[in-house]
Amino acid sequence: MIRSSRYQTARATCAAPAAPAGGARETGGRGCGYLAAIPFALLAQAALAADAIAVPSGQTVTLAEVLLDQAPGQPGQTWARFRFLAPQIARGTGTVSYETAAPDMDHLCGTLALPYLADRGMTAARVVISLSDRELPFGAQDPEATQFFEAYRPDGAACMWEAF
Repeated sequence: MIRSSRYQTARATCAAPAAPAGGARETGGRGCGYLAAIPFALLAQAALAADAIAVPSGQTVTLAEVLLDQAPGQPGQTWARFRFLAPQIARGTGTVSYETAAPDMDHLCGTLALPYLADRGMTAARVVISLSDRELPFGAQDPEATQFFEAYRPDGAACMWEAF
């Protein structure tokens, strides 16, 4: 349980994000309902968040935000969402396909998300890594945006891929 005044609680109302066609290995949806999201800064200074993070594909990836929320229909299950900007996945103008970006998401889970959670003594039932070609508020829909999502179950120091 997080007990610090620097965290804020937010509510989202029936705005579940969806991956575009070809954007996820399997499709699935999430129902509407109460969503408690707690935003965090992944790095100590906001300016550092804009630094590119090295990934296997070599594309430019930067951290946009980290959210913790309760999984709908699964009381007590916390999901940690690590949202990244990856302009090179854009349809039409991008050079990185889902197949190329998938190992990047695996890498970000294992080398960035899990250490982040461990360093803060936090646990999560799922870690969701998302890449977006542009900044979007959590839960917002934009038919022009390209987004890739993957979910993982933390297992010690490993990220086990979980189908949505």
